[in-house]
Amino acid sequence: MELSGKIIQILPEVGGNSRNGNAWRKQEYILETGGNYPKKVCLSIWGDKIDQFAIQMGEQVTLGVDLESREYNGRWYTDVKAYKVDRTGSENSAPSQNSMPEVSSFHSDTDEDTLPF
Repeated sequence: MELSGKIIQILPEVGGNSRNGNAWRKQEYILETGGNYPKKVCLSIWGDKIDQFAIQMGEQVTLGVDLESREYNGRWYTDVKAYKVDRTGSENSAPSQNSMPEVSSFHSDTDEDTLPF
């Protein structure tokens, strides 16, 4: 599932240790969707993806998200976890230098076989 909008708030990062002793960290963001009836959605990013995505206040983003609900003491709680970020309003949307070159054909006009096997 994808959500698009503007980051309007960044909540403080939280962290701790799991029962197994593994360290964890979570950063929550408030995203406001566009349209005639904008909605505010609280989403979370976990672990190293916090630094990898480096989401900033005011950014226009499209997020790949997973939704998960769980029950605790008769109440249901829903998490919105982002796993992918596309910056829609940035100038860095041009293809990178490391992208694959364009190939017009897989056929070669030469008879020489360049494969090593």
